[in-house]
Amino acid sequence: MENGNFWLAFGLTLFAGLSTGIGSALAFFARGTNTRFLSLSLGFSAGVMVYVSFVEILQKARESLVVEYASKLGMQQGEKIAAWYTVLAFFAGILVIAVIDKLIPSPENPHEIRRVEDVLRNDKKDPKLVRMGLFTAMAIAIHNFPEGIATFIAGMSDTSIAIPIAAAIAIHNIPEGIAVSVPISYGTGSKRKGFILSFLSGLAEPVGALLAYFILVPFLSPALFGFLFAGVAGIMVFISIDELLPTAREYGLHHHSVYGFLAGMGVMALSLLLFI
Repeated sequence: MENGNFWLAFGLTLFAGLSTGIGSALAFFARGTNTRFLSLSLGFSAGVMVYVSFVEILQKARESLVVEYASKLGMQQGEKIAAWYTVLAFFAGILVIAVIDKLIPSPENPHEIRRVEDVLRNDKKDPKLVRMGLFTAMAIAIHNFPEGIATFIAGMSDTSIAIPIAAAIAIHNIPEGIAVSVPISYGTGSKRKGFILSFLSGLAEPVGALLAYFILVPFLSPALFGFLFAGVAGIMVFISIDELLPTAREYGLHHHSVYGFLAGMGVMALSLLLFI
């Protein structure tokens, strides 16, 4: 792998992870939460992730597995095995992120809706909220770890899909930044502490990228690439359905999230066509 690919992939992952800082900045500087904008943005992010997962990433995963197994088993048998392995890896990715999500206690789940107004209404410190904010930060770190791997692997292999994936994950991380910043600020009476901890919680994604680089990339073959990419597709589809769309609907009206979702698919479709 070229160093240029590494720095681009790592830079995209760092950008996506540290976008939690945007959410914390909203809680730090803003006087209120623009729920309509967040709803549209989260729906847009989900549309990008779902479209690119089914149309592009799964296709590339299957093609890589065909390359691996057709040379060993013949084209017909190789294509059949590749199709099965692609589907199995896709659902394995879903299973991994679902288990991680299940292990996060619901009161500290980073996808609980929190607003800037919650901080502004508070004038008393609350140690219980500090604890909740700390657990939320840890939950985000655990939850974002596989996202960092997914963004990095995409960046190392194909920039045409890595850039929109990084942008979609960055949008998805904004409310997570709010989810950390609000309870910490609310509990300590210090917006600065909430901002710093929320910003740092996004570092799990570049850490995941470094782990992928030192452990996975040296062994990257067409087969491993195919399994990883199919798993990445499963992770992103689960995130979209389980987190982004429900959160988008909670922040705004039902149709805001739908319009954002359709716009995300449309933009992603157009961007892929431009690279043909």
